[in-house]
Amino acid sequence: MSDSPSVIVREWLLDLQQRICTRFEGEEPAGSFVPDSWQYDSGGGGISRVLEGGDTIEKGGVNFSHIVGDSLPPTASVRHPELAGRPFEAMGVSVVIHPRNPHVPTSHMNVRFFSTRDEGKSPVWWFGGGFDLTPYYPVDEDIVHWHQCAFDACSSFGDDTYAQYKKTCDEYFYLKHRGETRGVGGLFFDDLNEPDFESCFEFWRGVGDAYIKAYSPILAKRKDTPFGEREKAFQSYRRGRYVEFNLVFDRGTLFGLQSGGRTESILMSMPPVAHWKYQWQAEPGSAEEALVRDYLKPRDWLGLQ
Repeated sequence: MSDSPSVIVREWLLDLQQRICTRFEGEEPAGSFVPDSWQYDSGGGGISRVLEGGDTIEKGGVNFSHIVGDSLPPTASVRHPELAGRPFEAMGVSVVIHPRNPHVPTSHMNVRFFSTRDEGKSPVWWFGGGFDLTPYYPVDEDIVHWHQCAFDACSSFGDDTYAQYKKTCDEYFYLKHRGETRGVGGLFFDDLNEPDFESCFEFWRGVGDAYIKAYSPILAKRKDTPFGEREKAFQSYRRGRYVEFNLVFDRGTLFGLQSGGRTESILMSMPPVAHWKYQWQAEPGSAEEALVRDYLKPRDWLGLQ
């Protein structure tokens, strides 16, 4: 390997960011992802690319970051106490798409790479990432497609990989105080460093590529579905759950804030509009009731069990 792992990973992440923006701009006639470069105080920086006010994408962010720090933040070191205080390097691409049409789900994807270094000690590295889907008016066909793309991305990395990372996703994207999942799941993994760098890097790349394959057809197919004020109000109400998860539970958000990252980029995942209603209840028999009753809990979407 002629280049260092960090150089190779960085180059691929920048390419992924560009491909995601180009693909989703193809579905958006009224805007594009505007780049905004920034620097990190102790080293590195990033490029945030944000699209706001589009006809298809009400708000979307595709953020590349590569930061170098003097001490691994608590969020990253809690699972690696032996690494606490070590200098670190972290890079990744994080994507959140909040569509205008309530019949198009919100989607999220993140792929990240951590490494630590310390004089006289061997470097330690690991990959993490995944993607999840948050529908408001779910369509089973779309959810099955989403999970099939997740399954395909895992198929060459072991027979039980999809089941393992799907379960982790269902458990991670769970609002304990609400007793419901954030959406219909997907994949989530962390601390991936076996059997070797090349194998992990290949799988990790496959997850990033699978997100584009999974979300693009859903966005294209549902963006022109008719909707009214009722659907838009429900989308805004459910977006409140998205905010709750990101601010209370999301490790990426907490890591960014703890590491002194750029607040605007860290919080780009927030929806453009969200609201809360006291003691709101869905109308019995409605599509809104069906979302909470039938979809916001782990399900075997591919009939594998």
